[in-house]
Amino acid sequence: MAALPAYRWRLAPDGYATRRQLRARGLRPGGQEVAAVIERPRRRRPPLVAHLYLLDLALPVRPMTAARWAALAKANTARRTCPACGRDAGYVIPTALGTCVPCAYPEDVQAAA
Repeated sequence: MAALPAYRWRLAPDGYATRRQLRARGLRPGGQEVAAVIERPRRRRPPLVAHLYLLDLALPVRPMTAARWAALAKANTARRTCPACGRDAGYVIPTALGTCVPCAYPEDVQAAA
């Protein structure tokens, strides 16, 4: 495996982009391998590294279909539904708790009432 070209922060040549830059242009890497890296130096720590992809090989982002929107809405609803009480909490339930806040701390709810 050959080493990737490494560029300093803000000094990458034209024709390369990070994932975020590709997304801002409506593109995606499209299965291509990382073409280069950018390194941002930091004091007393290893440098931050960002992967760069070739713009020429990038593909357009796939459009959201009605089925994808429905699946996304269903997944978000599942993240808000408490498994203990079955109610929609109105927020994404923290994975550390596993349930909505009133179910996780019932004594606090009773003391507040």
